[in-house]
Amino acid sequence: MIKQPDENGFYEPGTERFNQKFNEIISATSNDKGQKLGSRFYDKSALYHLQGEYKFFEKIGTITLGGSGRYYAPNSNGTIFYDTIGVKISTYEYGVYGGWEKKIMDEKLTFNLAARVDKNKNFNFLVSPAASIVWNPSPNNYFRASFSSAVRNPTLTDQYLNLDVGPAILVGNLHGVDSVINVESFIDHLRDLSKPVKYFIIRSIRPEKVKSFELGARTTLFESLYIDASYYFSIYDDFIGYNIGIKSDFEAVTNLPKNTQVYRYSANSTNTVTTQGFNIGLNYYFATYYMIGGNYSWNKLNKTFEDDPIIPAFNTPEHKYNVSLSARNFDIDFGKKKLKNIGFNVTYKWLQGFIFEGSPQFSGYIDSYGLLDAQVSVGINKLNTTLKVGASNVLNNKVYQTYGGPRVGRMAYVSLLYNFVKK
Repeated sequence: MIKQPDENGFYEPGTERFNQKFNEIISATSNDKGQKLGSRFYDKSALYHLQGEYKFFEKIGTITLGGSGRYYAPNSNGTIFYDTIGVKISTYEYGVYGGWEKKIMDEKLTFNLAARVDKNKNFNFLVSPAASIVWNPSPNNYFRASFSSAVRNPTLTDQYLNLDVGPAILVGNLHGVDSVINVESFIDHLRDLSKPVKYFIIRSIRPEKVKSFELGARTTLFESLYIDASYYFSIYDDFIGYNIGIKSDFEAVTNLPKNTQVYRYSANSTNTVTTQGFNIGLNYYFATYYMIGGNYSWNKLNKTFEDDPIIPAFNTPEHKYNVSLSARNFDIDFGKKKLKNIGFNVTYKWLQGFIFEGSPQFSGYIDSYGLLDAQVSVGINKLNTTLKVGASNVLNNKVYQTYGGPRVGRMAYVSLLYNFVKK
C-alpha cells in the first residue's frame, strides 16, 4: 500500500510532496522572495591581504621591520551576516612590527626584542611587546626563556554574524546587548511562575589579549637521543567566547512567556582566564636508518567560570600523545635487483575526550580516540623521482573531531616527486 501525503500536516519522507518541498528549501536562501524558508547560503565574500618584511644586518644586531594589512568585504545577502538588502559590510585591519636580535659570547647567547602595533577599524590601537633569550652553552644543548604578548581581533562572525540555526540565533556583538534573560532563571520561572527572571548586560565584543611565559630546553644525549621539552603559562584578558541569553515577553495576567527567542552572543570573559601546558618530544635514532619517537602534551584551561556566563570554547584535549617508527634512505637487496632509498613512517595518535563548545546545537562531548597513520616511499634514481604512498587513519576508525561535524575516516594518497637536477 502506497502512503498518501498528508496535505494539511506532516510531509511523509519518500513522497513526491516531501521531495518537492525539500528541494525548494535547499535551493532557496532565507531572503528569497522575502520568505525565510530557504536553507542555502549565499556567499560571495572577498578578502584582500598585503604584507611585507625587510631585514637590516648591522653591527648592533639584526633589525627586522614589517607590516601587513587586510580588507574584508563580506557579501552573504543576509544569509550569514547582517548584510541584508541595502546594507553593506566592510572592515579592515593592519599592523606594523619591528624586532632586534643580537648574539654575544661567541654566539652562545641570543637576545630578541620585538613589538607590534595593530589596528582594526572597529577597535583601538593595541601594542604587543615580546622578548626572549636563548643560551647555547655547548653544541646540541639549548635553553630558552621567553615572554610574548599577542592580540586576537574578533572575527567577522564575532562582529557581524546573524544566523538562525533553529534552537537559537547566532549573533555577532559589535554594539553590546541589553536586558538579556539568564537561561537558568528562565528555566526556574517556567517551573514556578512566581519566580522573577534575571536580566544581564553583555558588553560589545573586544579584542582578546594574552601574555605568555615559556621555558624550554633541547638536548641530545648519547649522540642518539634527541629531547625537546617546554612549559608555558598564559594569561588572557577579554577571552573571547559565547554567552547564551533569552529575549522574551510575558503575559500580563498569567506571567507565561511569549515571543521567546534564544540567542548565542559573541562575548568576552568578565574575568582573567589562564591556561598552562607542557610538552615533551623524544626521538631515538638507531641502526643507522631508523628512528623511534614520541611526544606528549598537556593543556589545561584553569578558569572554572562559576561566576562568569562565558562559554570559553577552549576545545582542546587535556592529554594527547603520538608514537612513531620511521626509517629513511635504506636499501633492500633482492639478489640481482636492489630497491634503493626506501623510507617509511608509522604513527599512532591518541587524544583524550573533551567538551567541544560551539553553538547551542553544536556543543557536546568528543570521545577519546586513536588513529594510525602510515606511509612508505621509494626513490627511483634513474628518473630522479620519489614515489610516496600512504594514508592517514589507515584503519578507517571513523571519529568525530568536532561536535556536530561529520565522522572523519581514512584518507589515502599517492604522490610522485620529481627532483630537477641541473647538469
